[in-house]
Amino acid sequence: MSNESDALKKRYELILTSIGEGVYGLDKNGLTTFVNPAAERMTGWLEEDLIGKIVHEFHHHSHEDGRHYPVHTCPVYQTVKDGVQREVDNEVFWRKDGSQFPVEYIATAIEHEGEIVGAVIVFKDISERKRSERELKSALRQVEELKEQLQAENRYLMDEIQSQHNYAKMIGQGPALDQIHTQIEHVAPTDSSVLIQGESGTGKELIARSIHGASRRRDRPLVKVNCGAIAPNLVESELFGHEKGAFTGAVKQRIGRFELADGGTIFLDEVGELPLDIQVKLLRVLQEGEFERLGSSETLHVDVRVIAATNRNMADMLEQGEFRNDLYYRLSVFPIQAPSLRQRKEDIPLLVEHILNALNLRLAKNFTHISPAALQQLCDYDWPGNIRELQNVIERAAIVCTPPILDVAPIPSAPKKRRNSHAAVLVTLKEAEANHIKEALRQTGGMIAGKQGAAELLDLPPSTLRSKMKKLGVSA
Repeated sequence: MSNESDALKKRYELILTSIGEGVYGLDKNGLTTFVNPAAERMTGWLEEDLIGKIVHEFHHHSHEDGRHYPVHTCPVYQTVKDGVQREVDNEVFWRKDGSQFPVEYIATAIEHEGEIVGAVIVFKDISERKRSERELKSALRQVEELKEQLQAENRYLMDEIQSQHNYAKMIGQGPALDQIHTQIEHVAPTDSSVLIQGESGTGKELIARSIHGASRRRDRPLVKVNCGAIAPNLVESELFGHEKGAFTGAVKQRIGRFELADGGTIFLDEVGELPLDIQVKLLRVLQEGEFERLGSSETLHVDVRVIAATNRNMADMLEQGEFRNDLYYRLSVFPIQAPSLRQRKEDIPLLVEHILNALNLRLAKNFTHISPAALQQLCDYDWPGNIRELQNVIERAAIVCTPPILDVAPIPSAPKKRRNSHAAVLVTLKEAEANHIKEALRQTGGMIAGKQGAAELLDLPPSTLRSKMKKLGVSA
């Protein structure tokens, strides 16, 4: 009987020494009784090193990050105590040379006549599996980022399509526009920053698009950001993106406009409305080409050409500390002054023809030309609202007129103040401004931004109007 037992034992030992997984045998005190060759190859610890000793102290003494791993918390020795089988795949074993490898192991108690007499541990090196998992996660993350970028580009392109503006070319042949064309020809082939200044409605965005269209970046997107139309607390997220959970409402990761413009051009309209803390971050992008998404510590690098525009007096803003000097000089490497319409009245006939052709398509009408008297009226008017006002006047006339000849009703001048024989009751300038804003809000039903909002009625960027309302104590 003893011979049969010995033969059976040898057969089992032969099996254990032949398998590819590492195997340890422990007695009821947790001391090592058996080490197979696969375990020796994986760990570097030989059988004579481990027999009669606690194997945990040799290759399971520390966590992956180097923290001490007490033996009493080890699943293997817990199994020796309570007999519960345990499977683990998120730990490491340490080799004799001090290196480590990710391991998957199963600890199973050995029982005899209802008593735990030891345990067997079967383990394998899962380095390849972990590497494959990391590569898969990285690939999935890249796919998700690409998906997000494509979605963002699609949203942006849809916005562009819905804007219904024709930016194909600048219309005019006068000297003022000739100078603009010359400036565009000089600066477009470079990557220099451009600052376009001029009154509202002078076509600053069209100049930006012309620069981009003549540049080496023309096959990449031109991404527009209206800095004055974004709530101050959302500007950073809009420009630089955010991670999921970065703030309340950030339910998923979003890439910002700078990432979207990578390889292309970003057009920062109404750049003077940027908060000072965002100006610092913008300066870093201009200098280093890098930034972090809101809620992330990962530095992202982009190759973006910056074109900015403003209708505000930058000299006054610099003097009052509302705009950083260093950012101004970075943006205005190549300044362009967009001429007002009253400075280029010789272009009005061509502009009228262009606008009328576009309206014929949009309104499904067939105007052939404008009456001489109407054209003369348009040429005599000073156009404080510039080309945008000209477009509105012609569209209003096209709606009410019958083709083929367009006539334009007299353009009302600004109402003149009546003289009163009685002394007027004067209020402070602050009160007058507050009352004026209140009246604009009343006429627009309390709406600040957007079309037909109070900001548009007052010809102010929404952020400027909000700032004035806060300062004057006016609520919507």
